[in-house]
Amino acid sequence: MPSRVVQALQHVAKDALKSIPAVLLGLLLNVLDGVSYGILIFPTAEPYISLGLSSAGVSMFFVSCLAAQLVFSAGGSGFKGANGSMMIEVVPFFHILSSTIASEIGLLPGNERAIAATTLASYALSSILTGTTFLLLGSLKLGAIVGFFPRHILVGCIGGIGVFLIVTGLCISTGLEDTNFAYNMGTMRYLFFDTWNLMMWIVPFALAALLRIATSTLKMSLRAEQLIFPGYFVMIPAIFYVVVLAAKLDLHSLRADGWLFDVGGDEGKWYAFYEYFDFGKIHWKCLWSTMPTQLALLFFNILHPPLNVPALAVSLDEDVDTNKELTAHGFSNLFAGFLGTVPNYLVYVNTLLFYRVGGVTRVAGFMLALATVVLLLVGTQPIAYLPVMEVGALIFVLGIDLVKEALWDTRHRASRRYITIVSIMVCMTIWDFVIGVLFGIIASCVFFVVQNSQRRSIRSMEWGDTAMSTVRRPNTQRNYLREVSTQTIILRLQGFLFFGTINYVEDTIKQLSNTSSWQRNPLRFLVLDFSLVYGIDMSSAEAFVRIQRLLFSRGVTLVFCGFSGDSPVGRALAGVEVLGASGVELFSTFNDAIEWTENAYLRTWFKSQKDLTAFGESLLPGRQDAAIRHDEPINSFAASPRLSHMHNAGGRTMLMDVAPHAEVVLTTEEPFNTIYKTFSSYEDLDVNKLRPLKGYLKRKSLPAGHVLFRQNDPSDGLYLVQSGILRATYEFAPDPARSIVESMVPGTLAGELSALSGLPRNATVFVEQPAVVWWLSDAELRRMETQQPEMSRIFVRLVLKAAKIDTDILLSALASRQ
Repeated sequence: MPSRVVQALQHVAKDALKSIPAVLLGLLLNVLDGVSYGILIFPTAEPYISLGLSSAGVSMFFVSCLAAQLVFSAGGSGFKGANGSMMIEVVPFFHILSSTIASEIGLLPGNERAIAATTLASYALSSILTGTTFLLLGSLKLGAIVGFFPRHILVGCIGGIGVFLIVTGLCISTGLEDTNFAYNMGTMRYLFFDTWNLMMWIVPFALAALLRIATSTLKMSLRAEQLIFPGYFVMIPAIFYVVVLAAKLDLHSLRADGWLFDVGGDEGKWYAFYEYFDFGKIHWKCLWSTMPTQLALLFFNILHPPLNVPALAVSLDEDVDTNKELTAHGFSNLFAGFLGTVPNYLVYVNTLLFYRVGGVTRVAGFMLALATVVLLLVGTQPIAYLPVMEVGALIFVLGIDLVKEALWDTRHRASRRYITIVSIMVCMTIWDFVIGVLFGIIASCVFFVVQNSQRRSIRSMEWGDTAMSTVRRPNTQRNYLREVSTQTIILRLQGFLFFGTINYVEDTIKQLSNTSSWQRNPLRFLVLDFSLVYGIDMSSAEAFVRIQRLLFSRGVTLVFCGFSGDSPVGRALAGVEVLGASGVELFSTFNDAIEWTENAYLRTWFKSQKDLTAFGESLLPGRQDAAIRHDEPINSFAASPRLSHMHNAGGRTMLMDVAPHAEVVLTTEEPFNTIYKTFSSYEDLDVNKLRPLKGYLKRKSLPAGHVLFRQNDPSDGLYLVQSGILRATYEFAPDPARSIVESMVPGTLAGELSALSGLPRNATVFVEQPAVVWWLSDAELRRMETQQPEMSRIFVRLVLKAAKIDTDILLSALASRQ
């Protein structure tokens, strides 16, 4: 056991030695961030200046860093070298909180302590709210949901923060209180026409611009570009004090003139801000009034980790759990809140640099936490010797980077959303950050509605003659259906149907049922395909109630398909009771819906032609229910233009195809009745030439459920269906869900392609309803080719004609699913 302890200690010592460069770099980044961010936590105005809270903000920064670093390094984060820091982006919201509290309590002598206590309590409350939210998001596994927030709103907010930082840099550099900054001529004269003030801010701005020009124009590696930033800001105070020593300048005079910071009377104690945590002086009512700003701040806080964590995982080539990272952020922010300081998060840039210089272990993270404790204990007194121009340059660099990210980097990527980004920035700059966030949310909602309302919620419009079901029917029936199915209109819907898109659907249906359209093409069935619809709101559901009433008044059946009754779409439509209304049908698939409409046309024809015994009403597949409306009696085709159209089409197709051979079909025994039924529509059949075919066919009676053959089985021949219904299932690898189901009714073929080609079966076929089939085995087919070559040639030609039409319909059905 002792040897294991020694080995563990040696391993830790090796990791610690390797981590020293990373810890030094992390410490330098914390110093630079602490000085620039910490000074910004409180407004540069009374009473915060007189109380010394401006410099105390640096201590609050380090306490927040320490809380985050300990949680992340202790195993909370999946990144072993994770660096935690305060969220710079929330500083504008802190200023709003401070200003709100100061104005409500009143800037009167004696109120300073109450303002300070309430302000500090509001900052701590923001950390607690942030931590609680992160814990909920992580525990409920909702990390991915946050990433769905519109990116352009976040970019607009980042741009607004960039403008705020530039303004803050001007205020810190010139000594102007940020509460007195306004976009008017007075401020412009103060900044641009006062020579001293102009020099005080132009120097740090020039330093910031020089750094950004150098990094953007010089060709250097990514690592060198990232390391030049801390090196540049180490160089600025070094050059400053070289000049001070060379010119023998007095530090007190420089501080009085605004070149150095005046940290106030707190004597640099790191715990100075705790002295103002007097719960007896907190105005709790005033604290409650800041909740709108707190919620806006919270809203902004929770957006960063779900963006930073995946980006860092990609940069470091590591797999991490976003929900675990959110949980870690929850604990680190709760820790910070109970310590009375500000929110924190995992910093992308600092962590990336930390890793690249060797900070890849948790030992390095704990060493950085220890170094941060040393910084904290040193206190804020060293800030008094920090040049104002360096802090100003830091703030200007950050501001310029954020404005560039929002305005310049997105100029080609944001397209029409670019105006939203600019609007949010303007709103935040001129009015208020909370108003800017709310404006962004409202603008995003409006943009979503406008954009989606312009999209075509109707993917395509088709007629029934171009979208037939996969039921194999005799060609005479198909010819008839192609003519009468022009009374079926199919609207394939897509996307999310809501109040912004449903108007287009409703207007289209109204146009289809108006008088002029009705005269050109009377409508019998309207099929609405919801296969590509992933949601529907209440407004859209209620619109379908109006559509149903309109169609029912015109004798049109509304057919829904592409969803089930217990799906989200089904529940939405059932909620408005449209699915159970008169003249409404529901099918789970598009093919089932079309099959039902075709059966309805065929039943109407068969019932009207009782004298057609050869082509009487066949056994039809699918659901069997009412085929026609009661206001259209089948014994009077003149009563309706729709039925008249069906009668005329039947006369042109079914009667004309049967007429030349009606006598033969009515008097000839099986299997010739089935043969004529199957092939008579393709060409004139010569009975004498086909009569020997009977000697090669074998009659089979098959019970329901019997499997004729399975997919990939070797072929055993082909089958002609005399009666009953067969059912075929085609499965397409590697996705069995894309299978297609095909019904085969009397007068059709089964297994013909594999029989003629000698290849394995391409589908599984079973008997759906008791059937009688005529089987031509592979052996009998070869015997027929030898003994009856002329008849064999005619028969194969007829089979290929039927197979070609059946295959075309199957391919069309498959293409419609794409």
